[in-house]
Amino acid sequence: MVADITAEVAEQVTAKVTGQGIESPVLDDIDARPGSTASLLRTLVGLYLRPLDGWISAAVLVSLAGDLGIAAAPARTGIARLKQKGLLLAERRHAVGYRLNPDATTMLERGDRRIFEMRAMTDADSWCLISFSIPESARASRHQLRRRLHWIGAGVVSSALWICPGHLQGEVEQIVAELDARAWVTLFQASTPSTAIPLPDAAATWWDLEALRAEHLSFQASLETLPATPFAAYVRLIDSWRVLPYVDPGLPPSMLPADWPGGHSFAEFARRSSMLRDAAWHHVREVTAAAPQSSPAPRAASAG
Repeated sequence: MVADITAEVAEQVTAKVTGQGIESPVLDDIDARPGSTASLLRTLVGLYLRPLDGWISAAVLVSLAGDLGIAAAPARTGIARLKQKGLLLAERRHAVGYRLNPDATTMLERGDRRIFEMRAMTDADSWCLISFSIPESARASRHQLRRRLHWIGAGVVSSALWICPGHLQGEVEQIVAELDARAWVTLFQASTPSTAIPLPDAAATWWDLEALRAEHLSFQASLETLPATPFAAYVRLIDSWRVLPYVDPGLPPSMLPADWPGGHSFAEFARRSSMLRDAAWHHVREVTAAAPQSSPAPRAASAG
């Protein structure tokens, strides 16, 4: 499910949207398969370039990729892809290197909130209902709205009525504003829905709970194969996890089966993340400090 969703909405998640459509560049690599070279490099950049003051030498980036098990040649190719997508900008300082695109900061901060501040609803929490009637003349906006609501974990009550946790209303408003669709969209704050069938059954028609269950079980299985070294384990942990907080809205207990695996996933992510974070950052600082302070001009074949 995650792979299907990310491939479907990659261009909407990270592009600049206007009333005329989507402008480039794509800044994210969210469409990459977790564990792939592209995804691991994207996670590495998202985690560490900001605390490194937004710049990293090419040599250090390739070295850290090597610590993740990525050979130098595919690492350089993957870095070039991040540069092509606009996440990285080539910039030489004391060495050949890359600067984080300032336009990516908001995106990464939004990702931080989802990844590290995952919220699970209680039965007392409110909901946001999204009702829209978009004319055929603006069908592209309608299509984009549905896809982007799907990406943030909203459920489909009907084709023109969607539901998401109340705390995500701000994200919905941002999506609507970016699509210039405010005239066609009405938002409501609501309490627990009253349904003709049991609430868990209704929730299973609004969200693909079985696919989400499979993704949680896959994440839990990935924990058994994390590397022994803290840096590699931490980056791979984040890489395996980072899409789940988007596609899983954190439904309340009344909407979920008794054996729902989400709570275990959240707890294990929080525990392991806390255990590995500081040691991983210490490794990054050591590698950065050990890097030469100058380097020759890049060869023609350089990824930069």
